[in-house]
Amino acid sequence: MRRLIPLVLVVPFLVVPLLVGTGARASAPPSGATATGYGGAVASVDPTATAAGLEVLRHGGNAVDAALAVAATLGVTEPFSSGIGGGGFFVYYDARTGRVSTLDGRETAPRSMGETAFVNPATGQPYAFQEARVSGLSAGVPGSLATWDAAARRWGTRPLSSALGPAAKVARDGFTVDATFNQQVSDNAAAFAQFDPTAKLYLPGGAPPAVGTTMRNPDLAATYDLVARRGIDAFYGGEIGRDIVTTVQRPPLAASPSRPWQYQIRPGGMTVSDLRAYDVRSPAPTHMTYRGYDVYGMATPSSGGSTVGEALNILERSDLRGLDKTQALHRYLEASALAFADRNRYVGDGTPRPVLDSLLTDGFAGERACQIDPAAALSKPVLPGVPDGHYATCSSATGGAAPDKGQSTTNLTVADRWGNVVEYTLTIEQIGGNGIVVPGRGFLLNNELTDFNFTPTQGTAPDPNLPAPGKRPRSSMAPTIVLQHGRPFLAVGSPGGSTIITTVLQILVNRLDLGMTLPEAVAAPRASQRNTASVTAEPAFISSAEGQALAGLHHTFTPMAEIGAATAIEFLPHGRLLACAEPVRRGSGSAGTVH
Repeated sequence: MRRLIPLVLVVPFLVVPLLVGTGARASAPPSGATATGYGGAVASVDPTATAAGLEVLRHGGNAVDAALAVAATLGVTEPFSSGIGGGGFFVYYDARTGRVSTLDGRETAPRSMGETAFVNPATGQPYAFQEARVSGLSAGVPGSLATWDAAARRWGTRPLSSALGPAAKVARDGFTVDATFNQQVSDNAAAFAQFDPTAKLYLPGGAPPAVGTTMRNPDLAATYDLVARRGIDAFYGGEIGRDIVTTVQRPPLAASPSRPWQYQIRPGGMTVSDLRAYDVRSPAPTHMTYRGYDVYGMATPSSGGSTVGEALNILERSDLRGLDKTQALHRYLEASALAFADRNRYVGDGTPRPVLDSLLTDGFAGERACQIDPAAALSKPVLPGVPDGHYATCSSATGGAAPDKGQSTTNLTVADRWGNVVEYTLTIEQIGGNGIVVPGRGFLLNNELTDFNFTPTQGTAPDPNLPAPGKRPRSSMAPTIVLQHGRPFLAVGSPGGSTIITTVLQILVNRLDLGMTLPEAVAAPRASQRNTASVTAEPAFISSAEGQALAGLHHTFTPMAEIGAATAIEFLPHGRLLACAEPVRRGSGSAGTVH
């Protein structure tokens, strides 16, 4: 499916005249995947959402105001990837202070959830993934609305209601169904058919909405309107929240599903108290330097910032620009595997900050980098290192791989004329979440709790990502902001489950090391090594000269049609912006600038 990363920029202190005020004329939704211009930019997976963000910028809103408008609209037009039933991670660069801050709006396990929540008590075996996913058991307490509210209050110039109003209008008036939307419903048709409210909304007459028809969601419009009037308390413990809890505890099953489903649909244990207890965290961002750039990302419970950062630190030990492309990509794949081994062993909600920071030290990176053999790929999975502060020789430990299951997410980046930047990745986990629309409310719930490891994965070592009461599952979301001399240079993010990390990493390597322009870096064929025996790669990567040469270095490949769907913005001289979305992947994206 399509994905996004909106971004808007102007170098700090450079003011570009904007068309604001009652006389401003809204432009048509942007349709291209690349745009250059001034005064702010938005790149997203959806032209309606991109247009919503640009309209806010044209009328004097800042990057946060525009990002929330984009996010709320995506909850309407991209409901299988995002929405108020999910959560995400918000990274913000403040041009006035020059600081990067974050908001952790990750979904949270109910207080009733224990370590064996995804183990069938009758068999002692973990549930099949689809059995765990399509259930109330998989739904975490959503964090998106709380994140939006926190961002609006801390950094925005407008209340949250101003972002919800236009999105409610899109939900009420409708939007045109495209091939991606139709395909996503088709892919989820069996799961959606099990629940009356989901089937009514997304399988009218028993079939997915046809391409070219108008999709309306009056229940979601009413939900947005209610939150705009009463605030997020209506969701976190109020009447919307009570409906969420009822849905989780007693999934609204169809009496006679039109399509068969082989699994038992299990209830969850979320309560109204769990919703009332939800809080948005504000952890310090991860930070490392790479070839003179400052790279900022998201801390736990996301593993994106630490894993991208560790891999870059490992790669910095090689002169990638001086190597041929095959050797540069070989080191990219090996660094990814090493960083993923350490992620799986050490990173989860509750990882002590000193441990997280130690993964980003130069000494640890040097110890890990010395394991890379230019002549041959390491046998996978590799073992994790020991970030103990004593780095002299190559390290080894016990552990193994724990690949993520999630695939559905959306990403946006916005920058305004004052130089503020938002990089925001949000999700409901799988494409289609847990498959359950809250009756009368018009939004899907997440299946985020399936991001926990169902059973221990690290041998005799502790597993940092097992379920626990009130715990947040580990994520791979990697919203990233890169500064040069204290000012924004690049912002990038992607969907794609655990391939998010490698997609962001590969784009950075393409742009910073391999001499590609940003559009080339985003469009280039991708390969993802997540410490598994085989590299997941797009067919164009496998068939390339470099892919064939990498096979000669004992890399093996498993094809995947598409990996990620990134968007990015580069900040060019004199306040000019280059906004990029995917040109082809998942239906392509939409980028636009104010001027």
